[in-house]
Amino acid sequence: MVSELKNAVKKAEKLSNKDQKAVAKIILNELAWSQSFTTSQKQLSRMAEEAIVEYKKGETKSLKL
Repeated sequence: MVSELKNAVKKAEKLSNKDQKAVAKIILNELAWSQSFTTSQKQLSRMAEEAIVEYKKGETKSLKL
């Protein structure tokens, strides 16, 4: 474990149980969010490639934003 994380855990240990649970929830949510991008990267790349092919074929429509 890196020193920054160790320091954060030491500080969090001094918080109330309620605040510790809140910090834990934030950390776990961030880790889940990060993991979702890692696991979906291959799928996102494939979808982007398909979109480029469709664009080059003229099979897309402008959103007129």
